[in-house]
Amino acid sequence: MPLQYYIVLIGLVCLSEENIVEVGRVTHFFSKISVAVVELTAPLVIGDHILVKGPSTDFEQVVESIQIEHKNIQRAEAGQSIGLKLAQRAREKDAVYKKL
Repeated sequence: MPLQYYIVLIGLVCLSEENIVEVGRVTHFFSKISVAVVELTAPLVIGDHILVKGPSTDFEQVVESIQIEHKNIQRAEAGQSIGLKLAQRAREKDAVYKKL
């Protein structure tokens, strides 16, 4: 489904069509362990429903594991760089959105 409409609110992109908010961007992906490094622009919590979208990426999943410096955490804040276990392959610059 193409993302046609968006509203910029205080640096966050809110896609009104699906009621989702961008929470970060993938900066690296470790394919052997299926973990993405994500620079967060908004908080992310275990249990959040996310979408990962890019030119050749489009999937959704529930957040089951977040790590910082190889330590499991329950919540990550904007500005942090996290390790995020993903169900599928992601690519650098893919956007990570949280469903509201």
